[in-house]
Amino acid sequence: MRKRWYGFGALGLAALVLAGAWAFGEMTVRPTMAEVAPADPPARDFKLTASDGVSIAATYRPGRRPDAPGVLILHGNGASRGSVARNAEWLARQGYAVLTIDFRGHGQSSPHRKSFGLFESRDAAAAFAWLKQRQRGAKVAVIGISLGGAASLLGDAGPLPADALVLQAVYPDIRHAIRNRIAAIAGGFAGWAGEPLLSYQSLPRYGVWPARISPLEALRRYHGPVLVIGGGADRYTLPEETRAMLDAAPGPKSLWLVPGLDHRGISATGTPDYGARLLRFLSGTIGVA
Repeated sequence: MRKRWYGFGALGLAALVLAGAWAFGEMTVRPTMAEVAPADPPARDFKLTASDGVSIAATYRPGRRPDAPGVLILHGNGASRGSVARNAEWLARQGYAVLTIDFRGHGQSSPHRKSFGLFESRDAAAAFAWLKQRQRGAKVAVIGISLGGAASLLGDAGPLPADALVLQAVYPDIRHAIRNRIAAIAGGFAGWAGEPLLSYQSLPRYGVWPARISPLEALRRYHGPVLVIGGGADRYTLPEETRAMLDAAPGPKSLWLVPGLDHRGISATGTPDYGARLLRFLSGTIGVA
């Protein structure tokens, strides 16, 4: 009888743990909607539609000429196109045509649940196609920040066909992303123990195994030039994971690992050094605007 009660107790505890993990997972995928300040002319705000019908808020800043090279900037998790507006304005002043969007579940786009870049890739694809057409087929680079970098790589058809790709603080796969974030809050053991309880929620939530949500594996299919940027103090995307992303890229590639910068810092960087490196990379890949 005592063993039976122990068994019931173990089952009850397991059910409680699973329920708690599911509830925590629900919190991580909840939309983070926010207002975004209207853009000043000549920039304009408008709506795009992703392939699955989701409405995506966007801002276009024209370049120096109608066929100027384009830059698509994709923001990180929990942010919006407002978080990259300053860099977008700066690039437009350099002559590039710049498009920024709010991913689904962010900013002023449709309030869908987040998917770590899996379904956000449809938003990125719609934005890229729009900018490519708007710039009359000129070269287009993509700057993907954290979630944005994942979305640029995880499309069903593979990475975006960008002429150049900048990946800032992009996680190698969903399992490392979750493990690192738990470990940063609760310690390494909690990260290892808790990660499977969250990672494998991808199956009931999105219909895919965790292995499908791997920007690193997707990057192996992108043969264009890549600039990989990471923070030396990033606890969410560790420096060795940033180096692994670089190693996975089969085409021309370069690495900038910034000492002392954490995940938030590398996601929002806009320093003169960043600007100089970015302009050097863009001018060498998509041309001078």
